[in-house]
Amino acid sequence: MTSASAPGKIILFGEHAVVYGRPALAVPVEQVRATATVTAADHPGIRLRSAATGDDLRLATAPLDHPLAAIVRATLGELEITQDPALEITINSQLPMGAGLGSGAAVSLAIVRALAQHLGSPLSAERQSALAFEVEKLHHGTPSGIDNTVIAYGQPVRYVGGQPVERLAVGRPFRLLIADTGIPSSTGQAVAGVRQRWQADPVSYEALFDTIGGLVDQAAEAIAAGQIERIGSLMDANQQALVAMGVSHPRLEQLIAAARDSGAAGAKLSGAGAGGNMIALVDDRTASAVQTGLRQAGALGILSTEVGR
Repeated sequence: MTSASAPGKIILFGEHAVVYGRPALAVPVEQVRATATVTAADHPGIRLRSAATGDDLRLATAPLDHPLAAIVRATLGELEITQDPALEITINSQLPMGAGLGSGAAVSLAIVRALAQHLGSPLSAERQSALAFEVEKLHHGTPSGIDNTVIAYGQPVRYVGGQPVERLAVGRPFRLLIADTGIPSSTGQAVAGVRQRWQADPVSYEALFDTIGGLVDQAAEAIAAGQIERIGSLMDANQQALVAMGVSHPRLEQLIAAARDSGAAGAKLSGAGAGGNMIALVDDRTASAVQTGLRQAGALGILSTEVGR
C-alpha cells in the first residue's frame, strides 16, 4: 500500500488577471489535504474510488474526460506503462469543492504522487505539476496553472504563465483566515464570464489586469520585506479591482466587510469569486475578534494558516 497527499492552496493576489499574462501570488494551505492510497488488487485493471465525489469506476471503461481517470492515464503515460496494473486507488479529500482551495489540483497531485511512488518511479514537482495542469483543463477550461504549481511545489510562489516559477521569500511570517461563503464557485464559469466581458470591453479590462499585476509585484516586495500592514492595504486594493471586474458576490462583500470591521488588516476574495472563499490578514491580537466577526456574518467555516513559517 502507498499513500500520498497534497495540500490545498489560496491565491493571495492576481486571480483572473493571471489568465491574461499577469503575475499572481499563491500559497499552500497545509491544514487541509487530499490523499490518495494505492493498493494491489485481485482484479484486472485499475479501480478508482472517491469518497468525496462518490465515484467508483474502472479505468478501462471510464470516459476520457473524467478527471480521476485522466490523471491516472496521464501518470501511466508519463511512466511509459502501457498495460494497466491491477490496482485500487482510493481518494479522500478534506478540501471542499468549488471553494477556491484548489481541490481538483490537490486530488490530481495526490494521485500522481501515490501512483508514481507505488510503481517505483517518483516524479519531480515540475513533472507532477505539468500532469495536473492537463487535468485542470477538464475542470476549468482555460486554467491559469497556478493551482497545480503552488500545490506541487508546496511553498509560496509568484507565477506567470509560461515562465519559470519564482519561489517567494517571506521576510516575516503572517497569518490568514480563510472563510467559506457556503456558495459553490465554478472557476470555469467565472473565467468564461471574465473572458466575455474582456472581449466586449478590452481596454477597460486590460487596464484592470495591469492594475492587478502591479499590485502583485508590490505584494511580492512587501512579503519579502516583512511589511505586513502593507500587504493588507494591497489586498484591499486588489479586491476593489476584482469588484470592478464583476467577479465578487454579495456574500463575499458581507464577509469582507465583517473582517475589516473586526480588525483585519486587509481582506479580499480568493480564487474565482462569485462565492467560494475570502481571506483576511490578521495577527495574534486581531485573529479571535475577526473569527468571531466572520462567524456572526455567516461564514460556514474558517481556516487559519500561517505563511512563511
